[in-house]
Parts: sequence; structure tokens; C-alpha cells
Amino acid sequence: MSQARHCPAVLIAAPASGQGKTTVTAALARLHRNRGRKVRVFKCGPDFLDPMILERASGAPVYQLDLWMIGAEESRRLLWEAAGEADLILIEGVMGLFDGTPSSADLARHFGVPVLAVIDGTAMAQTFGALALGLARYQADLPFAGVLANRVGSLRHAQLLEGSLTEGLRWYGGLSRERGIELPSRHLGLVQASELNDLDARLDAAAEALGASCDAALPPPVCFAEPAVHACAASLAGVRIGVARDEAFAFTYGANLDLLRSLGAQLAFFSPLHDRELPAVDSLYLPGGYPELHHHGLAANAPMCAAIRAHHAQGKPLLAECGGMLYLLEALTDVAGERAELLGLLPGEATMQKRLAALALQAVELPEGTLRGHTYHHSLTTTGLDPIARGLSPNGGRGNEAVYRVGRLTASYVHFYFPSNPPAAAALLRP
Repeated sequence: MSQARHCPAVLIAAPASGQGKTTVTAALARLHRNRGRKVRVFKCGPDFLDPMILERASGAPVYQLDLWMIGAEESRRLLWEAAGEADLILIEGVMGLFDGTPSSADLARHFGVPVLAVIDGTAMAQTFGALALGLARYQADLPFAGVLANRVGSLRHAQLLEGSLTEGLRWYGGLSRERGIELPSRHLGLVQASELNDLDARLDAAAEALGASCDAALPPPVCFAEPAVHACAASLAGVRIGVARDEAFAFTYGANLDLLRSLGAQLAFFSPLHDRELPAVDSLYLPGGYPELHHHGLAANAPMCAAIRAHHAQGKPLLAECGGMLYLLEALTDVAGERAELLGLLPGEATMQKRLAALALQAVELPEGTLRGHTYHHSLTTTGLDPIARGLSPNGGRGNEAVYRVGRLTASYVHFYFPSNPPAAAALLRP
């Protein structure tokens, strides 16, 4: 017999990107955590940087939810498991509330999670109420909790915004525009949590400011149905996988690592920047990150470069995603024109651009099976290699990323979500 679980939950969304969803979600998580509650936070859609901040705010791992890349059943499993241990579930939306297919609104509707709309109140007064009403009523069947103002200038400003709400829309408070609360960003999004020495102080300040403007009451419980259980025949028993993890390579889904471990793999983390040798491993996984900020340091670590080249020469599996793929190229040039020669395991070079080069969900039909994921990068790559496959986006448009293969080396701009096809993911890394 299936067993449902109930837990207070809310999805934090906004009219558009840049409204401060992550800051507000992190402030809510830290506020409730500081009051002794166990908070689990999820991120809607593909993202690596926001979850780093949200993990620090909540003190618990942050996973992705998405009806396409992760899938409805896997998303249901993650929510159901969280509901069994948490006092509160927060879900940070992606882009604007109704943007994309599927959207944050689609996810909220599918699981019956009410939406808390975050609206940037900068330079706005009564129009705030019109925007809030539009978000609440645009889709009649969307569960809607209320609205929270971000970047409020003063108490009087907050009162104007609250007073503009109509039709019984609930006011959840306002977060001030204090400089010590906002989270800094760079070209791919927020700065990594590990780079912010004052992150905990910022989170506590944001939580205190938010707590002063709202009562921090828990939202109503949401019923999460028990998911179906699907057996997986894939195995990585006894396989030792080296996973790059440092300032240059940190874009790794927790669900990917969980899956590898559940299939029996032993994970060994190493730093291409700082370590002089590889751990004893059968396979390598080079995830994305910011190699363009550290390309001279990566190039200068000659022993590590030699070790990875030797790993490839021995015919061992190597999977590289986005920034990991850039590391495999002959050279990488940053936006300032600084060039560094790198591993040279793939012919060609990459050059960083000041503008976004690609952003799209991706489904890639590989010889091992179809894997889903996404692409998001500011570089352009030239190579003479012919791809073995190209990605296809469910939303159309550009971004049909190429996947390259040289021996057991597989590389692409695509960040794969391994649980979308465990046997295929296992085959890429199995010796």
C-alpha cells in the first residue's frame, strides 16, 4: 500500500531572472534553520551555483527538480524522501514563473506546491500589486501562497507595496536592499559559495532582516505521494572513479554522485589545480566549472597533465563535461585574450566570449543510450573532430551540442544528469 507524506512546502518564483530568488530562498532557509527547524531546499531546473549557496543556508544537500531533465517520478521520489525528514521544504524556481517548457509553474501545479512570488520592489510602488495579481491569476489552477518583496528601500516603501495587494493576496514580508545581503555574481551566475568568506554572515543578516518583516509561520502541509520503485540492473561494483573537484571544477550534481555510489562505484576526489598525481582509479570524471579563471594554473601543473594524458593513453574511460572538456583541448583563451596550452587530448581550442554562447536543455542519443542534461557556457570551441552525436533541446532553438569521442574519452558541453539513464551513465565510466 502506498504511503503519502505531508510536509509544509512552498516554491519561490519570480516574474523574471534577476529578481533575487536565491537570496530570498537562502534567507528563508537560514531563518527557519536558525529557529531550530530542519529545512530541505531544492532547485528547479539545471543549476550548479545556486545549490551551493542554498546548501550553506539550509545545512542540507540540495538537489534538482524538473519534469523533463529529472523527470516527474524521480522528482516525486526526492520530494517524498525529503518530506519524511524535514519540517519545511523550499523549492527555488528557475527564470520567470511561467518561462520554459516545463516551467516552474508546471512543477508547482504537478505536485500541488503553492507559489511564493518574489518581486523586486526597486523603483516600484502600487504597480507591485498589479504584477502580483497577474502572477497569481494568470493560470487559474496554479496554487498560490502569496508575495514577498525584495530590495525594499524603507519601512514606508514596504508599506506602499503591501498596501497595493488586492483580492486577498497574502503579504509575506519584504527583504531590504542592504549591500551586505545581496549575493555577488559573475558570468555564469552567483559566485561559488566556497569563494565567499563572509557568506554565513550574509545569510544570517538576510535571515534576520526577513524575520523582522514576517512572522516566519510555516506554510500549510503538502501531500507527497510515495513514488514507484524501479530496479536498476546497471553495476559499477568495484570501479574506482576519480572526480575532479576544486576551484576550477565544481559543477557536479549531487544526484550524479549518489547514483555512482549506489551502483557500487568508489569515488576519489582530486584537484587538477593542486594535486601532483591522480589517485589510483579506473575512470575519470571531469565536470564543469571555471577553468577559464584558472587556466594558467592548470597548465602549470605539468605532473597532473602528464598523469591524465597517461590515463587516456592506457585506454581508461574519461568523461568530460563543459569546463572539463575545455581542459582537454589544446588551448583555452580567456576574455582578456590570455591563452594557456592545456592537455591536448582533443584537437582544437576554446575562446571565452563576453556573451552567453548557449543555454538549453539537451537530450543526447549516445551509443550507450539516451542521456538528458543541459548546456550553459560562454565559450566557443573549434575542432576538426566529427561528433558522434548531437543534443536535441525540447524547447527548440540553438544549442544542439556536439559530443566527441576519442577512444574511451567522451567530451561535450552537455552537463549530463546521470539518473536520467543509469545504465548509459554507468557504461560511460565502466572499464
